[in-house]
Amino acid sequence: MSNAGLTIFDGAVLRSIDLNIPELKHGVTGARLLEISESKVSESLSGLSLPPHIIEAAISRVTAGDDVNFRLTELNRQQASEKLGVFVSAVADALRDTPIVVSILDGSTLKLFLEDEDDFAMLAENLFTDLDEEDKGKLCKSEIRKALSHMGVEMGVPPLSEFPIFDDIIKKHDADGNEELGQAQFAELLQPVLQEIADILHEKPITIVQNVEIFTGSRLRKILADEDKLKCLVENMILDVSDGKDNQGWADLIKTLIEKNGKELGLPPLTSDDEPVALLYETIFSEVNNREKETTNPSKDGFIDALKDILRKLEESLEATPVYCVTNL
Repeated sequence: MSNAGLTIFDGAVLRSIDLNIPELKHGVTGARLLEISESKVSESLSGLSLPPHIIEAAISRVTAGDDVNFRLTELNRQQASEKLGVFVSAVADALRDTPIVVSILDGSTLKLFLEDEDDFAMLAENLFTDLDEEDKGKLCKSEIRKALSHMGVEMGVPPLSEFPIFDDIIKKHDADGNEELGQAQFAELLQPVLQEIADILHEKPITIVQNVEIFTGSRLRKILADEDKLKCLVENMILDVSDGKDNQGWADLIKTLIEKNGKELGLPPLTSDDEPVALLYETIFSEVNNREKETTNPSKDGFIDALKDILRKLEESLEATPVYCVTNL
């Protein structure tokens, strides 16, 4: 699934992968089968190179812990397909438990800027203003490199460390000198540089793993399943804000409790700017407000029941529709 330029690999796409290996006319060694398995999984995940620990776990499941002998074993086509299925399932299970979030940079975001004159003019102006810290109205050509870094993955520009050809592009467009440029000249230089980057990415996209925290309700689910732990947690949460309880309505108090204890509960930050997170809490707190209005004489037990009910609704919502917060864009 994807959202806002991000793609979440949670293993779902691997569940329907074709386990046939038509290129195998005869048998294959276990070592070769592992290479084929890793290649097929990567291809299904838009060329993503999986973290070593996921690959190692998949290999361990396929080889049943006997890596050396398995690699030397000759497998027929049926055996190879079966082992491929084991490998794929292992990777899918790992991604289900710990999804990987990536941005696939294929030049499309840059082309949107380049195809709209107004959007590009605003982009160039904002970059020029941000980089012109001394407000001289001039920037060196070499500032193009900073402009690209400033745009970043969110605007479709890969990190310089992931795109070695950056240096060649900058030199090709004479964008590494000390000559000073005005805003219009800077924009004229930036445009062909971005166009070439977009063209290269279109031919060979780059996949960038993002630092994103995904909230599926799993931690809250474990807490809710342990009645004693849940009771203790709820009582501690209430004690933590007990001084203000008499002056707060249920909705405000529950909001305070969630804001103070969200991390321990495995909930997304209440202050997050991500739209799905905001919508989640808006829906939940609307129910709290309605419940508070219907209660004429709220008691402590009634409040605790209401809080537990809200936590269960949050867990159900996150299980049905996980949300995530990007921390490095």
